[in-house]
Amino acid sequence: MFVDRRNWLRKRWRFSDPLFWQLIAAYSSQNRYYHTVEHLYHVLSMLEQLGGESIALNLAAWFHDAVYDTHAQDNEENSAELAAALFPEFEQIHQVRNLILCTKTHQAFDAESQILLDADLAILSTEPEHYQSYAAAIRKEYFWVTDEDYRIGRSRVLESFLHRDRIYHTPTMQAREAIARRNLDAELQRLAHL
Repeated sequence: MFVDRRNWLRKRWRFSDPLFWQLIAAYSSQNRYYHTVEHLYHVLSMLEQLGGESIALNLAAWFHDAVYDTHAQDNEENSAELAAALFPEFEQIHQVRNLILCTKTHQAFDAESQILLDADLAILSTEPEHYQSYAAAIRKEYFWVTDEDYRIGRSRVLESFLHRDRIYHTPTMQAREAIARRNLDAELQRLAHL
């Protein structure tokens, strides 16, 4: 399946081969269990479903988790800087940077950011079994955090989504909002019993 995903991604990459392989290597690095090539594939395929066709939006999706270190607090900033460093002449690089940065707070600022955030958070509205696999993969990425600290931190993240008036922005994803909320609630219940 990895080769199929990689081939699908390769067909959608509009830039140089070395940059493609650099990104694939980044998403394939050690200690990534959710923020992987598979996640990149799902985000980009959701962009297609949600009508996200601009080069800037797609470039932001490619780079949004290019730098990912669970010990760091500035992954999105570093991912945005990487994109800017590799594409300094791209006329919309400021938009690319802003799109990547909005994945930190999950606060949309325009229609493109709404599409990117909905694509990035689509995992929340998957079938319960798939969602549980996602939650387990996130936990593995934070293997170094104690169960108690993880429970507290992860619960805060989940509650921050649940306290929003809406998680999703696009009509397609708004139709899946109730599923996402059920999954988040179920994970909170599981965390309460850690």
